[in-house]
Amino acid sequence: MDTPKLSHISSGFVAVLVGYTSSVAIIFQAAIAAGANSDQISSWLWALGVGMGTTSFGLSLYYKTPILTAWSTPGAALLATGLAGTNIEEAIGIFIFCSALITLCGVTGIFEKVMSYVPHTLASAMLAGVLFPFALNGFSALSTHTSLIGSMILTFFILKKFWPIYAIPVVLIIGVVIASSQDLVIYEGITLQLSSPIWINPTFSIESILGIGIPLFIVTMASQNVPGLAVLRSHGYKTSSSPLISWTGITGMLLAPFGGFAFNLAAITAAICMGEDADKNKHTRYFASMWAGVFYIAMGLFSTTVVALFTAFPQELIFAIAALALLGTIGNSLYQALSQTSERDAALITFLITASGMSIAGIGSAFWGLVIGLGVYHFYLYNNYK
Repeated sequence: MDTPKLSHISSGFVAVLVGYTSSVAIIFQAAIAAGANSDQISSWLWALGVGMGTTSFGLSLYYKTPILTAWSTPGAALLATGLAGTNIEEAIGIFIFCSALITLCGVTGIFEKVMSYVPHTLASAMLAGVLFPFALNGFSALSTHTSLIGSMILTFFILKKFWPIYAIPVVLIIGVVIASSQDLVIYEGITLQLSSPIWINPTFSIESILGIGIPLFIVTMASQNVPGLAVLRSHGYKTSSSPLISWTGITGMLLAPFGGFAFNLAAITAAICMGEDADKNKHTRYFASMWAGVFYIAMGLFSTTVVALFTAFPQELIFAIAALALLGTIGNSLYQALSQTSERDAALITFLITASGMSIAGIGSAFWGLVIGLGVYHFYLYNNYK
């Protein structure tokens, strides 16, 4: 019988650590733009943590696949500016509408059909492009926190050679110890406190649904679910996307009144649970995402405490942990993306556009990288058969 390992627990924890610290501030901005008070902001984080945790745990256990869900980070960024001038009741109506569209997309199988036309090389290139800027952030901190980041990198490669399973958790511990010794960790104001969900009655406005709801749906599907499914495919997991998308949409509809604005397949954090550092055996890596689900639920239940704890760590430490945890996945993705000579140009343009972080019409670079890469791929394919 398969049993979880320490590497599963550490990978799940790092995935959650990265997921929260990389974008929790944007959630605050979005909630404030909707006019939420402090208790309602805590409720938003409760809903997001419980929603991500239950779907990650349940879907991973059912499909025996490392399936990790996340909140829509580009969606939160859209809400942070788009919700200005609306009230919180209208915001909840927007969330319900968006999640209903996501559910419809999953139930009808439209998303699965579209993704079946994406070559494996381009999916790998997009994944590498999504992860690449994130890794750069970790290593760029060497210039400002040389001893902290340098020690973490050195420790990682030593342990990677002789004790690979425990590399990431030990590096995290060492990072926290060094950061604390340098007075970079601020522990004041951290108390253990359960959060409470607050129900908010939705109101529906045609203007807000058209102006915010539809863009929220588009950026969530294009900028989150597309790379999220690409992560699964690039690691060799063939689980149908339709039920996964459906369950994220249903979860969104159930938790929207508490502030759960949009759920989707994770990409960057999912890659942490799918790499060899999580488990050499790809068939038991789902334990890592199940542990991530447990940590997400805990984060939701203690969201008030969690926010204070995560803000205590220096951002550079979190970036460095993420960069080191993603090294193997980035290398493997680039290898697969460039493995076919005939598809190399298409894969390269997909990688470069995705890594650029550019945005057109509010839709992120992952979507445009894939679209343009597919255009190059089919152009070459058409001309080779002429």
